[in-house]
Amino acid sequence: MSKKHPSPHTVIGIDIGGTGIKGGIVNLATGEIEGERYRISTPQPSTPQAVAKVVKEIVAELMTRDHAPAKDAPVGITFPAIISHGIARSAANVDQSWIDADVDKIFSKELGRDVQVMNDADAAGLAEARYGAGQGVKGTVLVITLGTGIGSAFIHDGKLIPNVELGHLEIDGVDAESKASATARERDGLDWDQYAVRLQRYFSHVEFLFSPELFIVGGGISKRSEDYLPQLKLRTKIIPAELANNAGIVGGALQAAVHFKLTK
Repeated sequence: MSKKHPSPHTVIGIDIGGTGIKGGIVNLATGEIEGERYRISTPQPSTPQAVAKVVKEIVAELMTRDHAPAKDAPVGITFPAIISHGIARSAANVDQSWIDADVDKIFSKELGRDVQVMNDADAAGLAEARYGAGQGVKGTVLVITLGTGIGSAFIHDGKLIPNVELGHLEIDGVDAESKASATARERDGLDWDQYAVRLQRYFSHVEFLFSPELFIVGGGISKRSEDYLPQLKLRTKIIPAELANNAGIVGGALQAAVHFKLTK
């Protein structure tokens, strides 16, 4: 049997969500995941100790694979919260005990290695900017994810400006995501034409505030982008995301590689 050698060109990314925690080995040169993703359901309740245990299990499984990085390589982890200097300042779809927890310290202690923790929408945006629909675009790129709420990532000249919560912009007296998220469309029984009217109001407002070079639209609903994107009238080009459900894993791994100077 041939001896397995660690890869210097891969980093493990972990994407933590309210229903599932998934991980993969990311090729930093291509942004692709080597082999299959590995997923375990999010424990309930999703306390720090329970989630950390699952993350450790996922990393251990990925480290047995042929393309695994070195044993001391950092791990990139995305988390559904505002992350400030490794601390969670909110908790979306995970246990409220995460608020004000030192997420970075919890995971680095459990894994016995360096970690880089970031907001999940930021991770998806970073991945799209480096490897996906925003590759090579200069200036401001806004990645907007339409799902349970509205997630957002602000990228300028390929660099992330973290924790920009554009789903919580107040438009017409309410949070934008309460009217323009994918969940809002389903809740209110809107057809695609009606939904496009709400998206037009939202994207026009964001465009006025930031004058981006490009909008990238992600989330599960981006698979149906032909039903609503062509109806939007904007100065800014608007296109669907390319990396789909792998974006969080890829972006988390990339941020870890950049932070620990494994890549530029």
